[in-house]
Amino acid sequence: MRPGVVVTLVSASLLLLGAAPGGGDPQPLPAQLADTGGGSQLITAQASALSSTSGTLTWWERRDGQWAQVGSAAARFGAKGLVEGDKRQQGTNTTPTGLYDLPFGFGLQAAPTGTSVEYRPVTANSWWCQDNDSASYNRWVEPLPSDCRAAESEKLSSYTTQYAYALVIGFNYSQPVRGRGAGIFLHVNGQGATAGCVSVPEEAMREIVRWADPKKAPHIAIGTVSGSTALSRY
Repeated sequence: MRPGVVVTLVSASLLLLGAAPGGGDPQPLPAQLADTGGGSQLITAQASALSSTSGTLTWWERRDGQWAQVGSAAARFGAKGLVEGDKRQQGTNTTPTGLYDLPFGFGLQAAPTGTSVEYRPVTANSWWCQDNDSASYNRWVEPLPSDCRAAESEKLSSYTTQYAYALVIGFNYSQPVRGRGAGIFLHVNGQGATAGCVSVPEEAMREIVRWADPKKAPHIAIGTVSGSTALSRY
């Protein structure tokens, strides 16, 4: 979905945040989640409230039984904030909360050196179909099929800043529910809040694409600090 001024990347080199039993330090955020997707890599995207259009994105790796913070960056969410994923409606400019896989990456720029995730180069014929009446709803298509209206889809090459580097967020992806939403990505910041995606500065996005390892089953958890959409619920 359409996006969102570059904010400073906060780099943390594998800073271990776990607390020793009985210690006063809080557990790292992934350890507080009900589910992390079963792998050893996790991205958390946390907002202070459902009405927030900004927050923090952190990527983590599980090593020796504990979650370590690899990096962190300021994040942007939908222009209308966030909403529970299974209640989201298409065209509402909201970011869906929940736990999702990351099916593949794509970009107008070449994959960063060391990238292992599937990474598709964006061409002039690359589209993301968002037409609810199309058999290709919520899918990368190349070229645009006849049953998918261009006015209801995104020509990916048109977003030269936002889609320099991106990862597909698996919201409504494996078994798409029409009307719930299509084209939810983790991508580079644009000029403001997004239309439902999560965005970060380009340096952070490049680093995340390089870091994500399919063998470690990376997932992204999107949510709030507290309440019914708290990250700890997912």
